[in-house]
Amino acid sequence: MIVSLIATLTARPETREELFRLLVDQVEPTRAENGCIDYNLHVDAMDPHVLVFFENWKSQADLDAHMEMQHLKPLLSQIAIWRLLPAEPTGNR
Repeated sequence: MIVSLIATLTARPETREELFRLLVDQVEPTRAENGCIDYNLHVDAMDPHVLVFFENWKSQADLDAHMEMQHLKPLLSQIAIWRLLPAEPTGNR
């Protein structure tokens, strides 16, 4: 089952450009990881300090392997993460 994830970071004004560059540099290597379907960085339309990743992975194991990458370790404590599951119709409407 595909695993979708939204991860957000809020940059301090004085470090926003540095953080943005660091995150942009993560995109291409992450897209090359096994199991990565897509990995996209966005900027909140209302607040340029809020940076959002939208990710899709082929499996939970692929996402778990991604989360163990050394280059992510310093960021993980700063990221709010939402794991999304597909909405399944229940037939009880």
